[in-house]
Amino acid sequence: MTSPASPTTASTAEVVIPAVRPSEPARLPVVADRMLDNGLRVLVVERSSVPLVEVRLRIPFAGHGVEHQARAEVLAETLFTGSTRFDRTRLAIEVQRLGGALSTGVDNDRLTVGGSALASNLEPLLQILAEVLLGATYPPDEVAGERDRIVEDTAVARSQPAVIAREALLARVFGDHPYATGIPDPDVVAAVGADDVRALHARRVSPVGAILTLVGDVTAERAFTAVNAALGAWAGEASQRAAALPAVSPGPVLIVDRPGAVQTNIRLGGAALDRRALGAPAQRLANTIFGGYFSSRLVDNIREDKGYTYSPRSSIDHYQAGSRLTIAADVATEVTGPALLEIWYELGRMALLAPSQQELDAARQYAVGTLALGSATAAGLASTLSALASAGIGVEYLRDHPRALADVSLADVQAAASDLFAPTCLVTVLVGDRQKIARAVEDLLQVTPD
Repeated sequence: MTSPASPTTASTAEVVIPAVRPSEPARLPVVADRMLDNGLRVLVVERSSVPLVEVRLRIPFAGHGVEHQARAEVLAETLFTGSTRFDRTRLAIEVQRLGGALSTGVDNDRLTVGGSALASNLEPLLQILAEVLLGATYPPDEVAGERDRIVEDTAVARSQPAVIAREALLARVFGDHPYATGIPDPDVVAAVGADDVRALHARRVSPVGAILTLVGDVTAERAFTAVNAALGAWAGEASQRAAALPAVSPGPVLIVDRPGAVQTNIRLGGAALDRRALGAPAQRLANTIFGGYFSSRLVDNIREDKGYTYSPRSSIDHYQAGSRLTIAADVATEVTGPALLEIWYELGRMALLAPSQQELDAARQYAVGTLALGSATAAGLASTLSALASAGIGVEYLRDHPRALADVSLADVQAAASDLFAPTCLVTVLVGDRQKIARAVEDLLQVTPD
């Protein structure tokens, strides 16, 4: 009988970690691209691995004012509540009968419709989509019911500290721009009626500038024929573009008082490069190294080493009119000052010193890998292509961006970080018990008066 290895032998054996193999570029999808006479752009990718077709429609929906945001939110939730032929229940049954699903969403830039169905049912799915795009009826009882639900949901959401922090940061970064509000005011939503939604639909649900992306087991010619048959009669006017972003004006720290709060929600924000900019690949890697994934400096410092927070993070959000950096950490009230000091320390370190080669290589591998994973499935590819197209970026991004990431040097990352993470260029918002945190913060930074 063979004796088991002794504890000494097992514990002293050298562990060899294999080197990460270089990423192999995926084959670039073939995208058929056609503009219909009514201004609807259609993108089609044939992917026959599963008998489904993924559908993504993006309609430009930028607008100004709290009324537009409230009405857009109600419109998105009631688009499929009735058409000239079907009521809400029948619409849902018809979509399910096709082995499919459709959902809607809206933000400050666009109205979206997404879903899927069996590829053999593409034509009837597009006909149902046409039913609501050309003839949504918005029954008053349905609008009232969804509106009241939105009022309740937004009121609850706006009471949550993380949402309060996000809204306060948006307001500080974007000023009077429409992007300054992420969640509509429930009082304004409560005033929205069916006629308001119908008027918004007639004015803004237009094919001009809209992009329909189809990915699945369907040929381009069949897809174009089906789209033209279903949506060729859809008509409308060009939508307005988002207004230019104001310059970020940092100013003193804003404290949003929540008396008795046991946590402080720390948020910092500032301007970022558009993803089409030459420096965007270096910026992406700089953000990843700083706080963009679990192996980041921010996580290592204030989570792993100090234990101040569970999930600190930084991210770059891309809008139609520009891009924004956000840094977030939720910490216990008593460590607000130390946590903020460590965040500023890491910001300064990123802005002034180049990262190590190991940090850069790890961040690069992560960025390339997440991009590949995000477009590996038909659903992921459809969403990725739709988002890229709405930003004016072609499918070549899936090939060119990994190449650009591979070419980023340590000096490139440091140069990008010096702009992105310069502490004096960032807005700082704290949501917490002002009486308990103000003194610690005032020792570090200027604070807005009560």
